Amino acid sequence: MNRIDYPFQFDGRGRTAQSNEDEYIRELIEQVLLTAPGERVMRPTFGSGVRQLLFGAASPEAATASQYLVQSSLQQWLADLITIEAVDVQAQESALLITVQYVVRRSQTRARAEINVAGGAP
Repeated sequence: MNRIDYPFQFDGRGRTAQSNEDEYIRELIEQVLLTAPGERVMRPTFGSGVRQLLFGAASPEAATASQYLVQSSLQQWLADLITIEAVDVQAQESALLITVQYVVRRSQTRARAEINVAGGAP
């Protein structure tokens, strides 16, 4: 089943671009991680607030807090689509590299998403 591509764009034929299910789920993970709570009017609690972690101190405690924040946000918003197996958050200069290993519930296939959250204005 194809879904509307995120971010919204047009394909080569001038039609709305579409994603397959695997791409769609990866795009949903990215939306949850990169959206700040309060950013969506009709869903004020949607998102993870992970961009705020870029400005915190780099420490083992901060890494653990980041992993917990990412995992709990994904479970809250995507639990009906995926099962989270592992989350790893690495600080790299002024960015976070977030790796999420998950199982797609519908197909029972394992997948991995890597999201790079760069510093700067959200």
